[in-house]
Amino acid sequence: MSAVLETVPRPRPAETFGQTLARLGGAQKGALGAPAYSRFVNRRMGRFLAAVAYHAGLTPNAVTGISAAFSATGIVLLALVAPSRPMGVAVAACLVVGYALDSADGQLARLRGGGSPAGEWLDHMVDAVKASSLHLAVLIGLYRFGDLDSRAWLLVPLGYCVVDAVLYFATMLNDALRAQHGVPIRSQQRGERAGVLRSLLVLPTDYGLLCCVFVLFGAPALFLPVYTVLLVAMTAFLALASVKWFREMGRLPR
Repeated sequence: MSAVLETVPRPRPAETFGQTLARLGGAQKGALGAPAYSRFVNRRMGRFLAAVAYHAGLTPNAVTGISAAFSATGIVLLALVAPSRPMGVAVAACLVVGYALDSADGQLARLRGGGSPAGEWLDHMVDAVKASSLHLAVLIGLYRFGDLDSRAWLLVPLGYCVVDAVLYFATMLNDALRAQHGVPIRSQQRGERAGVLRSLLVLPTDYGLLCCVFVLFGAPALFLPVYTVLLVAMTAFLALASVKWFREMGRLPR
């Protein structure tokens, strides 16, 4: 009986691809003030990939797994392959696609009626691993293959690893505490026009922008200064935002 069932074709969605995209447009979470690339580029890429996944019959967890595979491929290339222009393009492409699929899994879950706690846990775990391992891979790649004029450059990916991990933890903790006290989290806030200026101002902290910067990895003389500027910008953002977040947490009801 099970063998017979396995041969039955999987039912396809009755709606067209365009109709699925339209439905996805109405099933978006809020992104008020989110960095510009994530908000205006990655979300749209994720919407398209979510529609493809929906018509292919994939589950959100499957999309998360595919996203992790693309990101892991880019990270492994950074650590194991000598830098070159083609290698930098390949790394950037893997990270960009992985990030777009990271957006697609949540959009697909909302299209299917909502995600599960297990799916959300899996998504955040993949993000946490990616946030730290990416910069450690940069460190390994620079140490193995980089013709550096100073070993001090190796401190940059180490610092980035710390700042990225702290920022990710703070973001998750903020949302958890707000939800616990009945305050809307950022993903529940709406308004496409509001916060556009802030989205542009915080662009240097955008993971999507960082993914694109790896196209320069084959030319360390260009990559390292840009990578360092992004670290400085993210560090400054974290320092200023931490003061603001601490005050917000102090205003939450006991």
